[in-house]
Amino acid sequence: MGVIVLLLGCSLTASAQTSDDQFKKPLKEVIDEIESRYAVKIRYPEELIKDKFVTYADWRFRPGDVEKTMTNILASQDITFAKEGDKKYKLQAFQYHLKTPDEGKQQLDYLATLYTDVTSWEKRKAELKTCMWEALKLSHLPAKPNSQPIITNKRTYDGYTVENVAIETLPGLYVTGSLYKPLNTKVLMPVILNPDGHFGDGRYRADAQYRCAMQARLGAIAFSYDLFAWGESALQFKSEDHRKSLAQTIQILNGMRSLDWLLTLKNADPKRVAISGGSGGGSQTMLLTALDDRITLSVPVVMLSAYHSGGCPCESGMGVHLCGSGTNNVEIAAMAAPRPQLAISDGKDWTQHVPDTEFPFLQRIYGFYGKTGVVKNVHLPQEGHDYGVNKRLALYDFLAKNFALDIRNVQDKSGSIDESKCTIEKYPEMYVFGEKGENLPATAIRKFEDLEKLVQ
Repeated sequence: MGVIVLLLGCSLTASAQTSDDQFKKPLKEVIDEIESRYAVKIRYPEELIKDKFVTYADWRFRPGDVEKTMTNILASQDITFAKEGDKKYKLQAFQYHLKTPDEGKQQLDYLATLYTDVTSWEKRKAELKTCMWEALKLSHLPAKPNSQPIITNKRTYDGYTVENVAIETLPGLYVTGSLYKPLNTKVLMPVILNPDGHFGDGRYRADAQYRCAMQARLGAIAFSYDLFAWGESALQFKSEDHRKSLAQTIQILNGMRSLDWLLTLKNADPKRVAISGGSGGGSQTMLLTALDDRITLSVPVVMLSAYHSGGCPCESGMGVHLCGSGTNNVEIAAMAAPRPQLAISDGKDWTQHVPDTEFPFLQRIYGFYGKTGVVKNVHLPQEGHDYGVNKRLALYDFLAKNFALDIRNVQDKSGSIDESKCTIEKYPEMYVFGEKGENLPATAIRKFEDLEKLVQ
């Protein structure tokens, strides 16, 4: 009789969950079961799991391995998880631009097998470069406008000048920025691009002004310019347009066409061209250097990572990281070789592993050219995600050494680098088109849809 009861019990369970209904369960119920089975706590926003179901739910469990179980279950829902502490996890929507640090290292290890010398590396680099141009649609853009830059409101400070500049990079599309120049402009001067990153207040913030003023006081022409749909660029577009994939193409184009103009300036030295930005500006620094051979020195700041490709579509939305059957920012940064490069990293963001993981990869590529001495890493383990003073000091030193600039121009009597002679301007002084955009040209594009028509 006991056998009959057992069989009936089995039959009842099977009728509740069979392959006919794909053993489907609500995701909320499955998460509750994970917490119960493995004695863990999982937090998540309710909207992330609302109305979601897991097929073959119970078949995805793995005894004794909560993380493998969570991977099996959540991957089907485009959800990932992060560990927050002992037996605590957080769920989030799938982040296409993120891997785990271990996955990033594994990809680097694989990529390293693809080339063993200059010849094989140059073949890989050419493949990546061709694909990136296509992915960004840079091969199909309208010709550069013939218009002259709009330049306003020249100010003179201690050792340098500042002017507001707008450059028409596509018909009706303007990139806005600040041009810093030394007072002595009778000698050949390096040109330095300073793309903005995703920091509050854009190029108007103090650390951006310090950085560019000091470059000018060192003896270089420095151009600090806005992200797409940020700062004055937001006069033409909505702020949400910044997070559209085409923003990546526009930002790279803006950098290239800004450099076109900068190299026409009197006494600009085409043999000394640098670029440096932090965060999203660091993403632009690496990619623009990979694509534009005119850049002879690069300093990506707080962005070199094997497992983080840039969380904004303006950094990764056009799929350049899918080129060559998969690449990452480290391989993209390596495309700068053998040109001098300084990677600045810290201990509190995704660049925390640079000294042990990403930098050795760069050194190996530079070693193919016999140039390991020109690639450097300054790692600041106690610092976080910014372009703070210690990061700027490393930049000034690297520029001075590689571009034969006189570091004494920015030192105090004790020999320390001194930023105190730089003037931090208020925002309105830095506007090209006026405080309310009243001077924006009548021919300017004012809708993202109009921009899309130019970039097919």
